Amino acid sequence: MTEITLTVNGIDKTVDAEPRRLLADMLRQEFGLSGVHIGCAHGACGCCTVHLDGTPRLSCLTFAVQCDGATITTVEAMGGALAEHPLQLAFRSEHGLQCGYCTPGFIMTLAPFVDDMVAQRRMPDDGEIREAMSGNICRCTGYHGIVAAVRKAIGAGLGKDA
Repeated sequence: MTEITLTVNGIDKTVDAEPRRLLADMLRQEFGLSGVHIGCAHGACGCCTVHLDGTPRLSCLTFAVQCDGATITTVEAMGGALAEHPLQLAFRSEHGLQCGYCTPGFIMTLAPFVDDMVAQRRMPDDGEIREAMSGNICRCTGYHGIVAAVRKAIGAGLGKDA
C-alpha cells in the first residue's frame, strides 16, 4: 500500500492505495462519487473522464498512485450542487442525453473545450465540436443534441444564441 493525498472536488484526503488500483475505482469507492462511470474499462468510451489538474483524463486508465498531490474534479463539482454549469444546462435544454450514463464523461470532456472557445470568442463548426468529443461514445443518441448543447453553451458564454 502507498499513502497518497488527493484534492477531490476541493476536499483534501489521504488514502492508502494499492499501486494497481485505478483512479476510477478509488473515486467511486473511497470518495463515493458515483458520477465517475466505468463504461468499457479500456479507455474507449470516455464515461470515466475527470479533470486531473485541470485536464480531462480517463480515470479507468489512470492509477490512483499516479495522482498523489493532484487536484481532481469530477462531474459532481461542475456547476455546484444544482448542476448549473452552462454545459449541463445546455445538455438538458437541447436533449443532449437520453439514458445519461455517458453524460458525465461528455460534460468533463467538453467543458474545457467550451471554455476555450469562449476565451477565443469564436463559435466552432460542427466538425470541430465532433472532433472535441470524439473520445466519448454514446450508445443512445445520434450526437445531434450533444452538438447543439455545446453550441448553446458556447453561445451563452459569448452572450448570444447559438
